[in-house]
Amino acid sequence: MVESRISQIIEGAVTDLGFRLVRVRYSGAKGGRSQLQIMAEPVAEREMTVEDCETLSRHVAALLDVEDPISDAYTLEVSSPGIDRPLTRIEDYERFSGELAKITLRFMLDGRKRFNGRLGGLDADGRVVLETSFGRFEFAFDEIEAARIDPIEILAREGAARH
Repeated sequence: MVESRISQIIEGAVTDLGFRLVRVRYSGAKGGRSQLQIMAEPVAEREMTVEDCETLSRHVAALLDVEDPISDAYTLEVSSPGIDRPLTRIEDYERFSGELAKITLRFMLDGRKRFNGRLGGLDADGRVVLETSFGRFEFAFDEIEAARIDPIEILAREGAARH
């Protein structure tokens, strides 16, 4: 898969620059230009800046020019994970324990694939814990198709802080 190859190429440089690689997503376009999205965040607890994105973009572009993992023309986009941050690594579920999250599973569980609730970190078996209005659920990391932070409480806190 091209995304894992790109991650291997750039992760060391991203880390050396003081960032954590969140996600690499490549979308080939039929009849148009493909897009490579690199999502990163500062290791230090601070906001990502436009200058950070520019720095990462220059370094990543240089590495990809040398390694050339994508033969077609593409657009490179470097961004922060944003307020509705995707949860892409097992450690994210522990790091964001206590936050609201939306999780989509690869397969149905109890008649559903989508679950919303509060992250409870990882259980003793390393399964992701989610407290929902329907009860507590545990998912193996590889059962999760996609997950992201639900920003509703974060937005409410920021709104309250402005008033």
